[in-house]
Amino acid sequence: MKDNRMTVKSRLLEILEQHKGEVLSGEHLAQELNCTRAAIWKGVKSLREEGHRIQAGPNKGYMLEADSNRLSVEGLKLYLDHPDVMVRLYDSVPSTNQAAKLAAVSGDAGHGSLVAALEQTEGRGRRGRSFCSPREAGLYFSVVLHPGESLQESLLITTAAAVAVYKAVLEVCGISLGIKWVNDLFKDGKKVCGILTEAMTDFESGNIESAIVGIGLNLFPGEEIPEELENIAGALYDTEEEAGRADRNRLMAQIVNHLLKETEELSLSQVYIQQNFILGREIQIQDSGNLRKATAMAICPDGRLLVKEADGSESKLSYGEVSVVLPEG
Repeated sequence: MKDNRMTVKSRLLEILEQHKGEVLSGEHLAQELNCTRAAIWKGVKSLREEGHRIQAGPNKGYMLEADSNRLSVEGLKLYLDHPDVMVRLYDSVPSTNQAAKLAAVSGDAGHGSLVAALEQTEGRGRRGRSFCSPREAGLYFSVVLHPGESLQESLLITTAAAVAVYKAVLEVCGISLGIKWVNDLFKDGKKVCGILTEAMTDFESGNIESAIVGIGLNLFPGEEIPEELENIAGALYDTEEEAGRADRNRLMAQIVNHLLKETEELSLSQVYIQQNFILGREIQIQDSGNLRKATAMAICPDGRLLVKEADGSESKLSYGEVSVVLPEG
């Protein structure tokens, strides 16, 4: 009986998402879902408790408010180009990358599978850093890819993910972001998105069996952001109210859609080069605890960064933390 109720609720939300802003009668919904009107009422009650804004009135029916903006599996699948993939949405997890890895190892997660959460309690960035993930202040999700490429191509998966975020944010929000090699996106000089790509390889062939692409995109400043990150971390919008205008389900789904397209044939996108704001500028490189200055010259076809060192020699970076050196004064 419990499974049936969950099925009714899920299908009910799917229909309400498809007709967002429209009033649907309880009788029509009951006929569509082949259940009683009491079951519809219970489903609506449960969805409201989860935070979905559904209006209802005597003899009026039910309506999911047009600006209702809560993430849901049903809402995501409405916008995914491949809605038959595994989609899991958690209230809270330590890390969506960790959850996606477990799903990939168990064989549950095919190419393009999506794991998302309203918050991460142990979100991670590159080089073992933590990634602050305040509850519902951003989009936190991981995509499972089975690219069948060599380990050397993993850098291009990260560049493809950055392009996917850039394109989706521009389409859905009308905001143009800058890209910083290799995996960060910025708005107004502050980091609004981080990407962590983790490869699961076949040690015999050296090929990537699965790649887990974790994406954290800040929608508005969360109250939990540590004080030391206030001048570093940014967001797409200044307030929660402004962020509410962007459809979260559509935005996340579009990032996934673009990511799958960008990784069909891995190559360095011209968009990645055009939107990169470090080229031609003096940068500081942190590598294995050492700091040095260089000039960012170009991004190579394999995703590596070509730099001119202080002594005039050139080298190519596959990893390392870089930051733009600001002029004095």
